[in-house]
Amino acid sequence: MIVVADTSPLNYLIQIGCASLLPALYERVLIPTAVVAELDDPRTPAVVKRWLLHVPKWVEVLRTASAPDAELSFLGPGEREAIQLAQERHADLLLIDERRGRFEAMRRGLFTTGTLGVLLASAERGLVDAQASYHRLLRETNFRATPALQENFLQQAREIVEKSRSRPRR
Repeated sequence: MIVVADTSPLNYLIQIGCASLLPALYERVLIPTAVVAELDDPRTPAVVKRWLLHVPKWVEVLRTASAPDAELSFLGPGEREAIQLAQERHADLLLIDERRGRFEAMRRGLFTTGTLGVLLASAERGLVDAQASYHRLLRETNFRATPALQENFLQQAREIVEKSRSRPRR
């Protein structure tokens, strides 16, 4: 599976101690050089800067193969390069949170998920408590979600818990 990540999912997952969910779900994650630059911004939290000093082996930093896509100029550098890299590599999934970037990626035929999608997928595999991780995300980062998105996420997280309780134990 080819997975490309934009800045915000990596940033948030690192901040809440959940970056290790990515290799558990996807094995490898490709990130463009612009994402590394955004993660290294002076305002980036110290925990993210420490992570950048020792980028895990499951992360592959790549340059886009072609010139910047002018049609993506309305997005930030990380989103632009992540979408472009996902297209160039025929990625199976793009990790991206920003609404405009997600819409553009989907318009281009890319499958997307964001920080919350990673938490839900991880919860389905029993790797994390999605609700607890979400509350940590709100408490420890500047992550924001619309009330509708928040309710949808929490409902899905509750359903995962209910399913896990109803499964027969071995």
